[in-house]
Amino acid sequence: MEFKPWFSKVAAFGFFMVLMGLFPTVSSAAGAGAPHLEGQDLGLIWVIPFACMLLSIAVFPLVAPHFWHKNFGKISGFWAVSFLIPFTIFFGYELALYETLHVGLLEYFPFIILLFSLFTVAGGVRVRGKLTGTPVLNTTILLIGTALASFMGTTGAAMLLIRPLIRAMEHRKHKTHTVVFFIFLVANIGGSLTPLGDPPLFLGFLKGVDFFWPAVHMFLPMLFLSIVLLLVYFALDSFLYNKEGPIAAPEPVEPTDDVSFALDGKINLLLLVGVVAAVLMSGIWKPGISFDIYYVHVELQNIVRDVILLLLAYLSLRLTNDQSRKDNGFNWFPILEVGKLFIGIFITIIPAIAILKAGTSGALGVIVESVSTPTGEPVNYMYFWATGILSSFLDNAPTYLVFFNTTGSDVATLTGELSNTLLAISAGAVFMGANTYVGNAPNFMVRSIAEESGVPMPSFFGYMLWSGAILIPCFVLLTFMFFI
Repeated sequence: MEFKPWFSKVAAFGFFMVLMGLFPTVSSAAGAGAPHLEGQDLGLIWVIPFACMLLSIAVFPLVAPHFWHKNFGKISGFWAVSFLIPFTIFFGYELALYETLHVGLLEYFPFIILLFSLFTVAGGVRVRGKLTGTPVLNTTILLIGTALASFMGTTGAAMLLIRPLIRAMEHRKHKTHTVVFFIFLVANIGGSLTPLGDPPLFLGFLKGVDFFWPAVHMFLPMLFLSIVLLLVYFALDSFLYNKEGPIAAPEPVEPTDDVSFALDGKINLLLLVGVVAAVLMSGIWKPGISFDIYYVHVELQNIVRDVILLLLAYLSLRLTNDQSRKDNGFNWFPILEVGKLFIGIFITIIPAIAILKAGTSGALGVIVESVSTPTGEPVNYMYFWATGILSSFLDNAPTYLVFFNTTGSDVATLTGELSNTLLAISAGAVFMGANTYVGNAPNFMVRSIAEESGVPMPSFFGYMLWSGAILIPCFVLLTFMFFI
């Protein structure tokens, strides 16, 4: 089967990474004697490769789409090297090696293995039936996806439902707006209620925030945004649907499709539960066993999680009918695109995150200073917008941690008397990941799947026009309702 060679390469690489963990090159405790990047020593010039990486994603598909489609991986690698070479010259190979291994072993590989597993498993579920993309059906799918995202992650819910939604709209002329709202709701806002929903909340959980804290405090903001966006979407889709006029639904592709509703690959639903359980396990199980790879602390529970995720992806490929997966429109390009682009993003983002972590001593100190009064009191609406705007372009998980730590308060205080501050940080990180394609990984994957399926998607800046026109007014209302 054409899918399995790709899996074999990824699985082999994952196994190699595990072996690296079993044969550590440094035996000292993590951080003991490790090279350390001081953010206050970095000027904004070091952020130029990251800015160029984002501009490449934004501009090349517009001005040179064919060149971009063939070479986006090379362009991503170019900007990564453009940062690493001068960084190595100025700061030494030890620090460059440490930072590269740190971001690779602790962030990029766990990130891409999780996405790969969710992409593979969810891609094995095929919805069959007479699904016609009416406003009612489309809105219902968006509602279901929004509800599921908090329990199976935004990536899991998005990968499970995007293909059925696109197939339901095959007879529609106007499809782009539906995918855009899908990104808003299912790939971002829906993941607000549990640590399983979105990486920033999971990091909060690891820092000691109660598992049910998001469900209690994020529920009303999430409900408000979901209701507003679903109503706006239904009105817009109804207008476009009526404008299209009567359009016959597509004939069944095969006789077995002539049913109201059916699911192929149901075993993958059980495997999805396994993915969620593996992620949750890595946050709860603390065996106290770890391995050091050039001062980078790799914990056993995370190695076990990644092995389980690769095994679940392998089982999905073995247990899912090959033809069903093909009929589902499954191919590897979306996950390859995300993997190649995000390695460039993860490497070039290193100085930006370090500068933010330097707080008021860093080149972006003005941003950190803006979230507190001169007496040190938190300004909640600034926490919301500062976290949100940075999460729109940077990785929302470390951005969440930066502002979590900026408060200077312990977890008990943040979940108690300063709960509204933590709410502002959490809402900014989760909600505003929808502002750009790079704000959250599922955004890119949904866009890629939609384009592969023939749905015309807006450019990087075009998407920001959608989010600016629809989401920003909602966030302004949210600010007045909850943070002022």
